[in-house]
Amino acid sequence: MSFDLYQLSDEHEQVRQSVRELAAAHIAPFAAEVDADARFPTEALSALVKAGFHATHIPEEYDGAGADSIATCIVIEEIARVCAASSLIPAVNKLGTVPVLLSGSPELKQEVLPPVARGDAMFSYALSERAAGSDAASMTTRARKTDNGWVLDGAKSWITNAGYSSYYTVMAKTDPDAGARGISAFVVHRDDPGFSVGAKERKLGIKGSPTCEIYFDNCEIPAHRIIGEPGTGFSTAMRTLDHTRLTIGAQAVGIAAGALDAAIAYTKEREQFSKKIADFQAVQFMLADAAMNVEAARQLVYVGAAKAERGEADLTFVSAAAKCLASDTAMAVTTDMVQLFGGYGYTQDFPVERFMRDAKITQIYEGTNQIQRIVMARQLLKG
Repeated sequence: MSFDLYQLSDEHEQVRQSVRELAAAHIAPFAAEVDADARFPTEALSALVKAGFHATHIPEEYDGAGADSIATCIVIEEIARVCAASSLIPAVNKLGTVPVLLSGSPELKQEVLPPVARGDAMFSYALSERAAGSDAASMTTRARKTDNGWVLDGAKSWITNAGYSSYYTVMAKTDPDAGARGISAFVVHRDDPGFSVGAKERKLGIKGSPTCEIYFDNCEIPAHRIIGEPGTGFSTAMRTLDHTRLTIGAQAVGIAAGALDAAIAYTKEREQFSKKIADFQAVQFMLADAAMNVEAARQLVYVGAAKAERGEADLTFVSAAAKCLASDTAMAVTTDMVQLFGGYGYTQDFPVERFMRDAKITQIYEGTNQIQRIVMARQLLKG
C-alpha cells in the first residue's frame, strides 16, 4: 500500500514555524492599522523580503528559493493567519509570474523573474475587465503587432497590488474574431509608455492591498515580452489558475485559522453566568466544528499542492475544489467566530470582524465559487 498523496517534511514544518514567528513579530502588530488606514503593508513587505518569503516559488535558476507548492501555501496561510492583505504579497507574486514560468521564453524569464526573486520588484496579474469578469473571453483590451513590438489598448479592472507592482501579466485580444483562441499574454512594465494606474477601489476587506484599474493607451512593449505564442494566452491563464487557486485556498485557511485562534483565546477568558464561556457545550461545539472544517480545508489545499508538484491530471478539479471549500469554510468560520464574541465581535476592538470582511473576497477572486463548481462539474462529466 502506497501513501503518496503528500507528506509534510521537517523542512515544511520549519518554514511554518519561521513564517509564524515572523508574522507575529513584524506583521500582526500593524494589521489593524493597515486595515483601518487602507494602506499598503510596507512593514510586511520589508520583513518578507528580508526573510525570503515574498516569492518563495521562483526556481533557484532565477535567483529564487525554489520552494515547492506546499511550502508556498504554508507561507501564505501563516501570513493570512494575522493579515490577509499582507498574504497577497507572496500570493500575487506567484499569480503574476506563473504564466511566465509556464509559457515564457528563456529570455523573458531571465529578464523578469530574478528581480522578483530578489525582492526588487512585485508582479501583478491582469485578466478581468469591468464587463468581462467571469466571462474573460469577452475582454476588449487589444494588442497589435508593430515593427518594434506590440501596442496595447484598453483597461483591466480589480488588479491586486496595482501601483506597487513593477510587472503585470496582461491578457489581450490579438485576434478579436477568434474568441478565447484570440487571446495572448504579455508582460507590461510600469515604466512602459502608455501604461497608467487608476484610483484605488474602496473595498469591504483586504484594504491594505491596493486594488485598481490599469490602463493601456497605445502602450508600447518590446516584441519579446509576449508570453508564449500569439493566441495561447487564455490557455496559459487557465493553467495558471490551476496552480494559484490553491494559494487562495491557503489564504482562506489562514484567515479562518486566525479567527479561530482569536475565538479560542477569547472564550477562555470571557465569563458569563459565573463561568468561562468556553465551558458551555454550545460554544465548544462551535469551536470544534470550526476546527474540523478548517483542518479539512487545509488538507485538501495541501493535497492539491502536492498534485501540482507532480503535474497530475486531476489538478484542475482538485484546485477548484480546494479553493471553493476553503473559501466557503473561511466565510462560515469567521461568521461564527464573530458570533462567539457577541457584541464585541461587531466592533474593531477585536480582529474577528476584519477576518470576516477579509474572508468574503476569497469566495470571489480567481474565479467565483459558482465558477469553481462549473469547473468541477465539467471535469466530472468529462470523466
